[in-house]
Amino acid sequence: MVGGVTNGYSESTMVKIFRVILPVSDIEQATNFYCEFLGQSGRRVSPGRHYFDCGSVILACFDPRSDGDGFDAKPNPDHLYFAVSDLDAVFERARRLNCQEIEPHIAVRPWGERSFYCKDPFGNPICIVDDQTLFTGRQMP
Repeated sequence: MVGGVTNGYSESTMVKIFRVILPVSDIEQATNFYCEFLGQSGRRVSPGRHYFDCGSVILACFDPRSDGDGFDAKPNPDHLYFAVSDLDAVFERARRLNCQEIEPHIAVRPWGERSFYCKDPFGNPICIVDDQTLFTGRQMP
């Protein structure tokens, strides 16, 4: 979609993201961490995959070794963004869970989002954003 125009594509042919893979090196540790961090239990779908419903997108923690694959997990190269309704509570939760490289405080970004950055125990960079301040690029802050 460019400038509100779908370029002739119908709603039925538009592509949607439904699952994001988050590489982890220990599925049990990842399950425990993300259950607490996300505030939900999720569900184990294979020996090395644990799924969490995050709105219309599934967050899939994936430990390749536990799934029998012959390679190690490597952290994502860039941030995965989560939107939350109580940013202050999630910031405290992240501090309590000893997230790596957590910022010392919540900040308001130049584009208007109120957020904080950190890394999960597997080195995946994540950003948590107040859902009342989301900048989607559809409107100017």
